[in-house]
Amino acid sequence: MSTNCVNIDPLKEKVLAGGELTEQEVYSLCDVPSHELREAAAEVTAKFCPRRFDSCSIINARSGKCSENCKWCAQSAHYSTGCDEYPVVDHDECLEAARLNHSQGVGRFSLVASGRAVKGGALDKITAMLREIKDDVGIATCASLGLLDADGMGRLSEAGVTRYHCNLETAPSHFATLCTTHTIEDKLRTIQHAHDLGMEVCSGGIIGMGETWRQRAEFALALRRARPVSIPINMLIPIPGTPLADSTLITDEEILDTVALLRLVHPKAILRFAGGRARLSREVQLEAMRIGISGAIVGDMLTTIGNRINEDKKLANDAGLEF
Repeated sequence: MSTNCVNIDPLKEKVLAGGELTEQEVYSLCDVPSHELREAAAEVTAKFCPRRFDSCSIINARSGKCSENCKWCAQSAHYSTGCDEYPVVDHDECLEAARLNHSQGVGRFSLVASGRAVKGGALDKITAMLREIKDDVGIATCASLGLLDADGMGRLSEAGVTRYHCNLETAPSHFATLCTTHTIEDKLRTIQHAHDLGMEVCSGGIIGMGETWRQRAEFALALRRARPVSIPINMLIPIPGTPLADSTLITDEEILDTVALLRLVHPKAILRFAGGRARLSREVQLEAMRIGISGAIVGDMLTTIGNRINEDKKLANDAGLEF
């Protein structure tokens, strides 16, 4: 962060009063000392965030051989990472995972698939499983199936899916340095299809991919275009075989400052722990929850090790939240 000093108090009071920070005000947060930024975010969190920890679990519905060249991703066919490869997850395995999560009190279950967009027979199989999960298991559903068109999104809506996930990933000014096979505008087009059907949107990204602090503010502003109810925050895990394999991990301080920034820009959204948090200490996770984190992807992540559900229940309880 910058060593210049900006008075956070009028910005904090504006947010607490229900106002929205201007673009200039969001960028000025880059010049607020870390302690003041986090304390302001803690006040906003205390006012606007429910005391129930929002949980979601995911299953890899299709793995590997992705046509897109996202530099961070283990599943891209452009890189040799040794990740699992399969066309569509086994039906019984998927339903059993949904039942297990539902029995443990997880609030939502999401099917996440590799590839630019799920189509054809794969979409038929996945929508059928999502419909069965909703009707027979009873857990709320979400899907992350790439850059769906309006027809594909309509298929999900008809299957009872109420939330669609599509990350913007990073600041628009940084995205093209990390992926050239699609654009943020492509993502926003798919997100609009979900909004057009009355679906909720989950959209966040990954921090620690070489972006500047100012670009994290730009990312927070860009997310307003997606109008997400849920913002997953991933910390980059450098994966051998990808172009970002040798990236230096961002510090705990940077992670906490980014959580605080996002909370001030998105005071009522669910800020969700996602990939990469397994490396964080319990103390850092609890501090992140105090200043902004209000949910998590629980269980195992897609291609990295996540946190077990029972551990997350205890973490939520220790933070004074219901699970």
